Amino acid sequence: MSVELTKANLSDIENMQKLVIPEVEAGVILARSSDEIATNIRSYILAREEGEIVGFCALHIHTPTLAEIRSLIVKESKRGMGIGQSLIDKAMQEAKILGLKKVLTLTYKQSFFEKLGFIEIPKESIPEHKIWADCIKCKHFPICNEVSLIKTL
Repeated sequence: MSVELTKANLSDIENMQKLVIPEVEAGVILARSSDEIATNIRSYILAREEGEIVGFCALHIHTPTLAEIRSLIVKESKRGMGIGQSLIDKAMQEAKILGLKKVLTLTYKQSFFEKLGFIEIPKESIPEHKIWADCIKCKHFPICNEVSLIKTL
């Protein structure tokens, strides 16, 4: 079976939220409302297998030179098949096309991102608006165990 990568559309939101529920409940991925996903729908890349969403991620732009990979999820039964790497590769291609210089991520999967060329950076170097816009909503805030990583394009 092959996985197709596509941009998300508004009719995908319900299925995207269903896929991410376990990771949100575990505190691994930040909860996002339907309205928030709709507002940022253009930033989402989906992985589909026979029409079913089996993974997604978002490329969220912070500044003209910096974006963030966020909300990376792959259906548990499909992990280890290269879907996550394909999603990140697609997001990085889009970042290059847009003219971004760096892409950051906050993750519990440090080794996964390091295999893709990301390097760890101090959390203090993350833009402050990121902390107040997103991190403050996290159930782990302010005690964050995520690792911040960045990749220069």
